[in-house]
Amino acid sequence: MARPKSDDKRNAILDSAIAVFARQGVWSTPTSAISKAAGVAEGTLFTYFATKDVLVNELYRRLKLEFADVLLAAFPRTEDVRSMFQHIWQRYIAWGVANPEKFKVMAQLSVSDQITAESKAVGYAPFTELERIASASIEQQQIADYPVEFIAAMLEGLAETTMQFVARRNSGDTYDYCAAGFEIFWKGISKS
Repeated sequence: MARPKSDDKRNAILDSAIAVFARQGVWSTPTSAISKAAGVAEGTLFTYFATKDVLVNELYRRLKLEFADVLLAAFPRTEDVRSMFQHIWQRYIAWGVANPEKFKVMAQLSVSDQITAESKAVGYAPFTELERIASASIEQQQIADYPVEFIAAMLEGLAETTMQFVARRNSGDTYDYCAAGFEIFWKGISKS
């Protein structure tokens, strides 16, 4: 009779994959490096994840859902559109700065051909509300009439730059990069 799978071992493997992938890159990392970092035999890794592709798809879904949970926690649905975008911005920056390895791995996985359509759909699902808000804001002429995908890409690009400055700020630097980055983003999309 097979022993039951342990959530602790599964999570240890996924957490170790994040750390090793962040250092070595997703596709250049052998599964043996992940199992060694997790403190399990390579055969044990394959008990939980049949292939490396299965592991990276699970990791992609896990990271995207965690990220969405952070962005949408206490989301100000009844406030003005600027407050909604600012909420997303601040949480995006905070999560990325607090979780640089996760952010780096999520970025690698987001452009990977190994992520299945099903995993992409699972990872994207929580973000549909934000897409609807952006589309409605465009229709109501609250923000510029740019494609929603372009607005999202601009937010991501500026947020990543802002995270770099926030993360490397030294103790004497009191400049509020997060606020400044949002102002630049907001001026680029707002109608006012």
